[in-house]
Amino acid sequence: MLSVGLTGGIGAGKSEVSGLLSSYGAVLIDSDRIAREVVEPGAPGLAAVVEAFGPEILTEQGALDRPKLGGLVFTDPERLKVLNGIVHPLVRERSAQLAADAGPHAIVVNDVPLLTENGLAPLYDLVIVVDAAPATQLDRLVRLRGMTEDEARARMAAQATREQRLAIADLVIDNDGPLEALEPQVAKVWADLLERERSRRG
Repeated sequence: MLSVGLTGGIGAGKSEVSGLLSSYGAVLIDSDRIAREVVEPGAPGLAAVVEAFGPEILTEQGALDRPKLGGLVFTDPERLKVLNGIVHPLVRERSAQLAADAGPHAIVVNDVPLLTENGLAPLYDLVIVVDAAPATQLDRLVRLRGMTEDEARARMAAQATREQRLAIADLVIDNDGPLEALEPQVAKVWADLLERERSRRG
């Protein structure tokens, strides 16, 4: 199995890349999606979050009130550390299980937004960084996601810098241009991954 870490700054286009790799045959493990699953109603993760933060972080239907929890943790580093201490081990455990289920010859792409920030590069055989200039990221966040410029800048500033991400990259996909320029690059990367997996077997 070839284990690949995929990351990129907000607005860089990582989701488009992960979608293309998945369409070519990669087994995609989406950390964000798993992080939501482990705190769904009835999941042990939700019970642990309620124990740590109180029942007021639940909606009337018993689901996690994400905006309310976000308001608590993103202004308080200690509380954020508590939340991450609950959620991250559950995400790692589920990701490991999905990777094991993928089979010995699979190419497993781990879509991890905060891979750089959390020092996770050594966990993977190689790291792919989807790269875009900060001006491009800002434009996409404002134009496509409806953020204010201040919101977009704050979200970008909370992440690793472009230089920090590129420093851990084994492969870089340049997504500064239009979508039609992206697919040929991703197809080339996929061919590279197939070759690496064949070499491992050989």
